[in-house]
Amino acid sequence: MLAERIDKKESGAEDAEASCRLLIADDQPHILEALRLLLKPEGYQLEMVRTPALVLEALAHESFDGVLIDLNYTRDTTSGQEGLDLVTRVKEIDAQLPVVVMTAWGNIDLAVEAMRRGAGDFIQKPWENARLLSILRTQMELHRSQKKMRWLEAENRILRATGAPDFIAAAASMRPVLETMARVGPSDANVLITGEHGTGKEIVAQTLHRLSSRAERTLVAVNTGALPEGTFESELFGHVKGAFTDARSDRIGRFELASGGTLFLDEIANIPVRQQAKLLRVLETGELERVGSSKTQKVDVRMLSATNADLRAECAAGRFREDLLFRLNTVEISLPPLRERREDIPALAGHFMARYAARYRRPIQGLEPTALQMMLQYGWPGNVRELDHTIERAVLMARGALIEPADLGLNTQQRGSAQSMDEMSLEAVEAILIRKALARTGGNVSHAADALGLSRGALYRRIEKYGL
Repeated sequence: MLAERIDKKESGAEDAEASCRLLIADDQPHILEALRLLLKPEGYQLEMVRTPALVLEALAHESFDGVLIDLNYTRDTTSGQEGLDLVTRVKEIDAQLPVVVMTAWGNIDLAVEAMRRGAGDFIQKPWENARLLSILRTQMELHRSQKKMRWLEAENRILRATGAPDFIAAAASMRPVLETMARVGPSDANVLITGEHGTGKEIVAQTLHRLSSRAERTLVAVNTGALPEGTFESELFGHVKGAFTDARSDRIGRFELASGGTLFLDEIANIPVRQQAKLLRVLETGELERVGSSKTQKVDVRMLSATNADLRAECAAGRFREDLLFRLNTVEISLPPLRERREDIPALAGHFMARYAARYRRPIQGLEPTALQMMLQYGWPGNVRELDHTIERAVLMARGALIEPADLGLNTQQRGSAQSMDEMSLEAVEAILIRKALARTGGNVSHAADALGLSRGALYRRIEKYGL
């Protein structure tokens, strides 16, 4: 078999990214040599094989920008059936891969059938060099433009708006956070960000990305806790067409999309143990395979992760791999809750107030002193996220230019309230039950969801809704 593989990985360009990788199949050595002499000076990277079986083997393990194949092989030198079958198999492996067929017989019906099966164009032997080069150039450019379009579609589907978040942190308790971020931000070190729900872990991740040498590349954020276990691998590693029932086309995974940039995995503690091993392998080797494919791909990502759980306790309980924890927390940044950084409340409230006043076109100018005093005394169990939602509601509810205490809608009595559940709204009762479930489970969303009889995704939506 090795004797049948000729000129493997010939490269005629110094810049591999600027050239096209072309797989060529023909059973005649002199044809392969003629194509090598023609195409190598044009900058093509060539892999040449002599049988359909070797074409399929190459496609199973490597990536190409196009395929140039003969329609007649030694088994059947006139009908082209072996080549037609090969076209069908190639398109089954990769429907977008451009295929150009060659035949010495000039049979128009054969060429039409090849194109019906997915070939992009055909060339008759003996070929005209200019025509062959023109056909290949056209097919390669079309393939690259379609590939770029699919990539942009994947970005539009997956990426959150990254922007440049405002990082407000003047409190003394935030100084260690700022100092650590300044030291590790420019590096490629993996960072684990910990803290209660709503403390601003994603803002820290975005800021670390902007401080790094990867700032001009992609930041891909993934809420792993909201990913169903059945689609976890597909979402992170991608899949190929036909990998499972609903896989109607190839899909780019989050790791691949973030290659060269930063990948932020939120709620990392909620990844099932079985999936943790697969994540660990990618972090250790920098290699992955899309679901349904045996082709290994290299990725280069900086890993940022976040959780509100105690991962060391999770490791002790057997729910989180200790070796994965070591990979994730080269450096750990622990965010204090808002109740421990009350000095930041006025600045945070002013920031949110300006944002929502502009969004809803409300003439809000500030806060009543009593409203600000109420906010400074409140416990903020939902942290900065709860403050954000509270100010948004207050901007909408305010009757004048200043936000009053009643506009905030804060339950300042909390545990001491004499209000019975009969007098509370369904949403208020639900928020209390969710807060208690999270407290009992130490903030573990999966365990709280089980206790409440909800799916993990449903609980996440309610946490966001109530600013918990």
